[in-house]
Amino acid sequence: MPSKKLSSADNQQERFNFANWIVGFVDGEGCFTVSFFSHPKSRLRLKWQVFPEFVITQGIKSQATLEKIKDFLGCGKIYLNKRRDNHHEHLVKFVVRDRNDLLTKILPFFEENQLRTAKINDFAIFAKIIKMMQKGNHLQEKGLAKIRLLVQKMNNRKFR
Repeated sequence: MPSKKLSSADNQQERFNFANWIVGFVDGEGCFTVSFFSHPKSRLRLKWQVFPEFVITQGIKSQATLEKIKDFLGCGKIYLNKRRDNHHEHLVKFVVRDRNDLLTKILPFFEENQLRTAKINDFAIFAKIIKMMQKGNHLQEKGLAKIRLLVQKMNNRKFR
């Protein structure tokens, strides 16, 4: 009677977990950032826009990989950044800026599938800021000031 065990190649494919692969990829190539833009003519009282985004940047040869990540996460857009320097290929960026997508797709994904490098600290701060924005804290002076302090602790290249 033939064995019902899978071949070793089938076993490797079965064990492959795309979510874990994305986590590793983001640990190396991803970035959680929060920027501030001044809007002096804005109707908002504080005249500042808080701009969170999740980004993965790659050379254009890896665009298909970013497309797969975009499809898997179910959000974001891919942008072409034409290089005019001494590099030989343009860049593509997978970017998630929509606050609802950040809140309902990106945060839950990385809360369930934790990063393994010091980037986990940036993600924790990023998640806290997104949740503060959901409550409207960025529209109040005190909340905006707290967000500014949190942003200063992000992306400092610290080792865990």
